[in-house]
Amino acid sequence: MTDRQSVFEGDLYWLRDALQGIFAIESVTPGAKGGRAVRVEGHFLLESSKAYERLAPIFRGRGHTLLFRREGDDAILYVVDGIIRPAPNRKWLPILLAVLTVLSMLFAYVFFWEIPDPSLSSVLRNLPKGIPFTVSLLSILVGHELGHYFMARHYGVTVTLPHLIPFPISPFGTMGAVIRMKSIPPNRRALLRIGAAGPIAGLVLAVPILILGLSLSPVAPLPREGGYIMEGSSLLYMLIKRLVFGRWIPSRGMDVMLHPVAFAGWAGLLVTSLNLIPAGQLDGGHVLYALIGDKARYANWVIIGLLVILGIFWQGWLLWAALIFVFSRSRVKPLDDVSPITGRDRAIAIVVLLLFVLIFMPLPLRFVT
Repeated sequence: MTDRQSVFEGDLYWLRDALQGIFAIESVTPGAKGGRAVRVEGHFLLESSKAYERLAPIFRGRGHTLLFRREGDDAILYVVDGIIRPAPNRKWLPILLAVLTVLSMLFAYVFFWEIPDPSLSSVLRNLPKGIPFTVSLLSILVGHELGHYFMARHYGVTVTLPHLIPFPISPFGTMGAVIRMKSIPPNRRALLRIGAAGPIAGLVLAVPILILGLSLSPVAPLPREGGYIMEGSSLLYMLIKRLVFGRWIPSRGMDVMLHPVAFAGWAGLLVTSLNLIPAGQLDGGHVLYALIGDKARYANWVIIGLLVILGIFWQGWLLWAALIFVFSRSRVKPLDDVSPITGRDRAIAIVVLLLFVLIFMPLPLRFVT
């Protein structure tokens, strides 16, 4: 028995009083979670969400973190020694990454899409051509992350500022943006809404940017010879093109020649769809976990299998399958992982998953030879 265990065990006299009228204790097991916690088995005497609201401040005041868990049909409370105290954000890092990402996106857009001569001098001379694309896509990416940020702050979850990721060797010049949760969401409802807020905010910006860009884009005959890249289609992308041009395209050898703003809107749909894949630590994975709980681990394997199959047609899906496999091996559950979400939250989750179906692109980019 460690010193920490003995102190924790000697401090259990208050536990029964704290849980009186809220949780009926059936057994108490000190030394759980490697000696850092006390495991309390029993059943709730009132609604679990209200129980957590009443109990969490009491335990926090004593320097402990309270977890609600379900093991089979049994309700389990873990009283963990210590409180998460997030370190201050490094304010200089997101600024530095933002500057590098802007330069990376300007460079990549001009290099990959604008000039036949890939020399450095030609790229630098033509950098201003990348401004419409860069500004448009950055607006979508930052809007997406700010959706997460403000929803997390609303639920008292500490997060970093948005971190843009420069990646100049990709066609977009970036791998998107991330924020990191530095504390644990209080419940599934918070996890769902934090996960859903980013993609919804991103789509609110991506759709009008795409419509504006398409209105600036000409429809022209496809090249008779190969050697060009076709962007992938999703149901929503096809419908928006139908709305803007009044017909289905591509058809009869005609297609839209994307304006930089339209290309950014399309890329915004692609990035949002990737985040909404309902698996692992992606936004869609958080939404699915909030909806169905631990059953989501079975969905992870289904999604990984489907991505491997899609990898036959686009090898990028193999990378995504590998990333989901690696990052789904561990999951930080909400503090209260027992209380169910509401009917309204279920509706939000279903809408978000339907949005994924509408914007998913099975073949994001295709090289026509």
